[in-house]
Amino acid sequence: MLPTRYWQDLPWPAFRDLPANTVAVLPVASIEQHGPHLPVSVDTTINQGVVGRTLQVIPAELPVLVLPTQSYGLSVEHLRFPGTLTSTAETLLALVTEIGASVARAGVKRLVIVNSHGGNVACLDIAARRIRIESGIFVVNAMWARMGKPESQRDPVESTYGIHAGRDETAVLLALRPDLVNMDKARNFVSAWQGASNLAPRMAPLGGAPLAWQAQDLNPAGAVGDASAATAAQGEEILDFAAARMAELWQQVAAFDVEAWLANEPNPHG
Repeated sequence: MLPTRYWQDLPWPAFRDLPANTVAVLPVASIEQHGPHLPVSVDTTINQGVVGRTLQVIPAELPVLVLPTQSYGLSVEHLRFPGTLTSTAETLLALVTEIGASVARAGVKRLVIVNSHGGNVACLDIAARRIRIESGIFVVNAMWARMGKPESQRDPVESTYGIHAGRDETAVLLALRPDLVNMDKARNFVSAWQGASNLAPRMAPLGGAPLAWQAQDLNPAGAVGDASAATAAQGEEILDFAAARMAELWQQVAAFDVEAWLANEPNPHG
């Protein structure tokens, strides 16, 4: 068992003795507007909530070290709303790649990026592959919201259109930080795409050929989805489900034969 679950709490000599299958977990989030009813900290709060709950359910002997949360993400789709903090894609790519290199220098060969912001996905996919190429370690890019949800919380309309500050994110915030949620301002923030999608279904924001959008294109309030339907009980169920899925992932990464996988390098001489 590791003496701590948090990378920053170890003294440097302890990194010499880490188990070979230690998994480093890098939370990457954002600080960005989430409508009139939620704080700009939503993605960071949810990320830390999912990671924290996952740590509660993984086996005590699983060697996991959580790196400091990277709260500044790529949030250019929310630039029109004050309070949003964003990096550029180039900055986020460089930062995550360099963190991966530091993980590799510490002798850790397994890295799971835990992302909580949709705008980070493409950049983190590139970063994960770059870390694999440049640092030679095993990397997985995971987003909690794309790992499924409880059967009781599946709703075709909300799943398709409620992609930002809707029912699910509001519910999780009610479970984690109800003091930061103003339900008096929560309502059904109908996405403009809900009507336009009938005319151009192949261009859905989360479809196979998405249009480039900013938050105000979907709703001038900066939120989409039925936030008024959220409850803390729903949030607890979503968190428990996300933690269970994430725990399975971390255990599979720890058990994976990384040495054999990374040994499959081609012979340049034929």
